[in-house]
Amino acid sequence: MATTPVERVVTIHGHAMAYTDTGEGPTLLFIHGLLGSQRQWAHLVDVLGDDHRVVVPDLFGHGESARPVGDYSLGAHAATLRDLLDRLGIEQVTLVGHSLGGGIAMVFTYLFPERVEGLVLVASGGLGREVSPLLRSATLPGAEWVLPVIASGWVRDRVGAAARALGAVGVRPGSDAREVWTGFSSLGDADTRRAFLATTRAVIDPGGQTVAAEDYLAEAPTVPTLVVWGTKDRMIPAWHAGAAASHIEGCRVELFRGAGHFPHLDDPDRFAALVREFVARSR
Repeated sequence: MATTPVERVVTIHGHAMAYTDTGEGPTLLFIHGLLGSQRQWAHLVDVLGDDHRVVVPDLFGHGESARPVGDYSLGAHAATLRDLLDRLGIEQVTLVGHSLGGGIAMVFTYLFPERVEGLVLVASGGLGREVSPLLRSATLPGAEWVLPVIASGWVRDRVGAAARALGAVGVRPGSDAREVWTGFSSLGDADTRRAFLATTRAVIDPGGQTVAAEDYLAEAPTVPTLVVWGTKDRMIPAWHAGAAASHIEGCRVELFRGAGHFPHLDDPDRFAALVREFVARSR
């Protein structure tokens, strides 16, 4: 039986990192995406914590973790997560990375292959150039001046009022709209905006994604890999799952029909069952 999840804080590189660590068994390290947080994995902590050790951090620049001035590249995030595992005395993990977190998970596997038992990529970045125009726009010159305006309290209040009005007549936002709005709302904070722009510009330019996993996957040791994607993903197209299958030997692909960019939220029971089965087979 899993213990009650408790959010903890550890100091890494002189900065506070918030994380949850609960349960016993094979370790799962969940890595959220851009403007996400450990909150997006909370339901899986409850389900998988019964027979797994579940570690769920807020990346630097996100959630309750610090927003230092510095390196927000995939490699920097991967090294920080390695340091977190060292602090917790964890030798090996199955990485579960969503979107930006999938790119971090692949870089982690390339840099520290001896630490990885398995890899679960969820609507992952790094598998093709194509990405939402919304994210590409954040890399344009002047975005640092535009974001404070469109993420201002005035705009957020009016969009929130419109959402409440729709809710009153029975219109409920899907997972994608809900999570994008939550992330957008956080950009009202100046430090969060700075970290968001630094992270985005480390992996995206006005033409699309700039980090290509195929550049290093061929040289990385093969690890058991599961790829999960929603067929209606408008952030990163689902056909990128095919790129993973072509570059990762023995890769298994699972498509969630009708799901968007957050298949683990659209069908959490199926997702949890897939992860549990995958970990059992990988070990």
